[in-house]
Amino acid sequence: MRFEDILTNDSVLDGLYDMHFDVCTPIQEAAIPAVLEGRDLLACAQTGTGKTAAYLLPVIHELVEGGYPEDQVNCVVMAPTRELAQQIDRQLQGFSYFMPISGCAVYGGTDGYTYEQQRKSLKSGADVVIATPGRLLAHLNMGYVDLSKVSFFILDEADRMLDMGFSDDILQIISHLPKERQTLLFSATMPPKILQLAKKILKDPLEIKLAVSKPAEKIDQYAYICYETQKMPVLKKMFKENPPRRAIIFSSSKLKVKQLSKELKGFSYKVAEMHSDLDQNKREEVMLDFKAGKINVIVATDILSRGIDIDNIEMVINFDVPRDPEDYIHRIGRTARADREGKAVTFVSELDFRRLRQIERLLEKEVPRAKVPEEFGETPSFNSASAGKIKKGNPRKRSNFNKKGKREEQENQDKGTLEKKNGRRKYFHHKNKQIQE
Repeated sequence: MRFEDILTNDSVLDGLYDMHFDVCTPIQEAAIPAVLEGRDLLACAQTGTGKTAAYLLPVIHELVEGGYPEDQVNCVVMAPTRELAQQIDRQLQGFSYFMPISGCAVYGGTDGYTYEQQRKSLKSGADVVIATPGRLLAHLNMGYVDLSKVSFFILDEADRMLDMGFSDDILQIISHLPKERQTLLFSATMPPKILQLAKKILKDPLEIKLAVSKPAEKIDQYAYICYETQKMPVLKKMFKENPPRRAIIFSSSKLKVKQLSKELKGFSYKVAEMHSDLDQNKREEVMLDFKAGKINVIVATDILSRGIDIDNIEMVINFDVPRDPEDYIHRIGRTARADREGKAVTFVSELDFRRLRQIERLLEKEVPRAKVPEEFGETPSFNSASAGKIKKGNPRKRSNFNKKGKREEQENQDKGTLEKKNGRRKYFHHKNKQIQE
């Protein structure tokens, strides 16, 4: 379906034409008409499917058509991270280029000047406010933000916001909104906590659920089955043989990201780290340097796995297997964009076998195995029938044998003690019998 088939405002269509947007993606085709009809929406669609346009375009269309108060906040878009808020703001500027729509991105980690600019925009009433929960709540608590006229409330990547602990903040923000509003909830996954939130804030919503897309065919995926201590040596050898030009390494925690970054810098790689401890200026500096080629490798938490558009990433490395199999797809989806080729490497330790099987079930195929060089010693044994179990060669298994041996030894000791007790009983029973006789 083409945008001109569902949108009628010429200014909106002119903006889309200039941005080379012609044909709707599935989420846009399903969501835009529903939003234009005034329906609340519960939509499940992964990153990269065009969901930002799916809610921004109909909202812009409605605001341009008129009937909404001037100098008031008419739409609030919530995003989990400042990077995503900035990206949504850029798309808003592009879509509304030919229209008098004002927007404001509100997020933390900024200097005093930027904070003051945010305050002025909120106080004067920007048409569309795109914000992270914590920073918007901070402005609300100062008393100069009026959200009583908001007509559209949008939660983007709601599952991530709940994972990051923003549930209470979101509910506090909602308490400042009018009851009569249109609420749109977009999420990449649909766990029970999202459904619980939807019941609280949505009214008779239309549910849209798109199947999770498989990774691009041009992503060359493979996995190293190895021990935790073998991951870094294999990674260094891989980089030595094929120096990275633009790669992202995902790890499970901020602490581990810092450790990996420090160790790779020691080998003269141009490396930067990306996690929530960095302030906004530093994050922007890292992204600009990465895009300019001043940095070859970013070591990151899942803060970079969704909602960030970076072209020409040649390789994604999962130093740690993601907990959620869908996060695997989000991570490796950073490469092979715009019909390019890319590689996705995953290090799988003996404790992550079950997670790898979950990923393979989602992919509906096995991730090819890469052989760990023999110089790094023996590796865990993995097969699909017994994923999650500890195999021959794993020192943890020897530990289990020891425990088993100890248990058997203890059982033999207990058996011997019992035999001795029984022997004493027989002796005293015989002795008593002699005395009685």
